[in-house]
Amino acid sequence: MIVCAAILTSCAKGPDAPGPAPEVVDRFDVGAGTYVRSLAIDVATNSLWVGSSVGVMEIDLATHEMLNTFTREDDLANEYVFAIGIDSLGYKWFGTNAGGTSRYKGGDWQVYFPMHGLADYWIYAFAEQKDRQYWIGTWAGANKVDLDTMEFSLYKEELINEWVYGIAVDSRDRVWFGTEGGVSMLDGETWTHWTHDDGLGADNREDLPASPNTGLGTRQRHDLSVLIGGQESYNPNYVFSVLADADDVIWAGTWGAGVGRFDSGDWSNYTTADGLAGNIVYAIAQAPDGVHWFGTNNGLSSFDGTSWKNYGTANGLFGPDVYAIVVTQDDGVWVGTRNGVVRLAASPHGD
Repeated sequence: MIVCAAILTSCAKGPDAPGPAPEVVDRFDVGAGTYVRSLAIDVATNSLWVGSSVGVMEIDLATHEMLNTFTREDDLANEYVFAIGIDSLGYKWFGTNAGGTSRYKGGDWQVYFPMHGLADYWIYAFAEQKDRQYWIGTWAGANKVDLDTMEFSLYKEELINEWVYGIAVDSRDRVWFGTEGGVSMLDGETWTHWTHDDGLGADNREDLPASPNTGLGTRQRHDLSVLIGGQESYNPNYVFSVLADADDVIWAGTWGAGVGRFDSGDWSNYTTADGLAGNIVYAIAQAPDGVHWFGTNNGLSSFDGTSWKNYGTANGLFGPDVYAIVVTQDDGVWVGTRNGVVRLAASPHGD
């Protein structure tokens, strides 16, 4: 494999140079041992934002040149960035591990802590409703922020579980929350919840060990280790990621129970038995062509509703655990793992 010497410098490959399989068209090294946990695209500036365990990077999507890097010295709340959101006013929000959240635009920074109304210092998700109500998922509930007044509201007891890892807003402006205890949905003033007992997550057909990794009552166990004794573990109610797709179908990535699909009031589930690369699903995205992408503990999967295609380190990924995915308007796919980011060409499911 070709290794880039500079952080997020594109690897140039000549016609005879060794490299990844044809599906991967670019590889960007972010440094050995560095985790890429979040990716976001700012359509207005045509830039890619990369959240890692060592800070934030901004990349020009036209030239693939690095425009900016940000660390704590630049008023980033903490270098370990688990989530990136871009609101309708053009502000970038960075959710950090134990450092609160930072908001950035045009060189101006604002840091938010619990003293400002933020629910917790651990931030894992962002999403926005149509009326400029901005949601922040934390380890102590969800905040709703009015972007016009910057007033913070807290929702904690209303959720099925206070540890929020994913938030999505569908076309009906309903808000979906992926938590450690299942999925919650807010439809105006009404809350609805789903767990494995309601069909979320596949059954444990492989007899995997039950994961004891839960944050209730402690901060110490959130290392996100997915193995027990070297074996993949299982917790069907633990939801890492949530997507509301173009048809308002809800997808929920679980810990060891594959990905759940909620449509017309019923859950169905996909696992490795169906073609999914891994049963622990960290990230979900949908391309403009309708193809769904899933980041798992065993590589990247794409699904067009009929067939699955999987990608791993043999195809050019830096590592098997895919933590972040974003898709461009031309169906190009950016994938974040440990050690780097790769870019895939347009959908592999086309004619």
